[in-house]
Amino acid sequence: MTDKVTIIKTTRMAEEINKKFVLRPIIKNALIQTNREAFVPLAMRHNAYRLDALPIGAQQYISSPLTVAKMTQYLTPEGCDSVLEIGCGSGYQAAVLSHLFRRVFTIERIESLLRDAKERFRHLKLGNIHTRTDDGQNGWEQYAPFERILFSASARAIPQKLFDQLKEGGILIAPMEKGHQQIITRFTKRGNKIIEEPLETCDFVPILDGVIR
Repeated sequence: MTDKVTIIKTTRMAEEINKKFVLRPIIKNALIQTNREAFVPLAMRHNAYRLDALPIGAQQYISSPLTVAKMTQYLTPEGCDSVLEIGCGSGYQAAVLSHLFRRVFTIERIESLLRDAKERFRHLKLGNIHTRTDDGQNGWEQYAPFERILFSASARAIPQKLFDQLKEGGILIAPMEKGHQQIITRFTKRGNKIIEEPLETCDFVPILDGVIR
């Protein structure tokens, strides 16, 4: 349960986001219910509710809440049961998703980051988030197919094995590297086809191979 002071802060943040990007009520509520401060390093807490990306260590960042809101809304989570996130990072995106999906599966290649994220999930009693240390480009075949897949890092290409783990009619959202730009792209699985739709420019850290333990 999020305390009243935090709700005031998250509500104010959601209103700021809504001025720049109109939020559907279900997405706005998920942002309001998620304590962003809990995912920001102590020295950065005073900036937790600004619409900025912030460093979290290991050369990684917690995305701007505006970016998280956009990525979440582009997933169209309404009526969905399961989502796979590639790149857990601080855990903030997964926490937002936990208010929208019955089951959230999140993979992180840097073990120390995932360890910290798991502790935050435990502290916040987010029991529907399942974590794994691995190269996220492998997906999580054991729990596939997923109705939604979200990349929280930019990619040059989506591995076929991830499309194979996407449910028929499912949506995959990823920041795609196109020349000198990154484009948030929606991929929809229709039969044997993957329909690709560019949405808007963005700025994410790139996805990397392997695992750091």
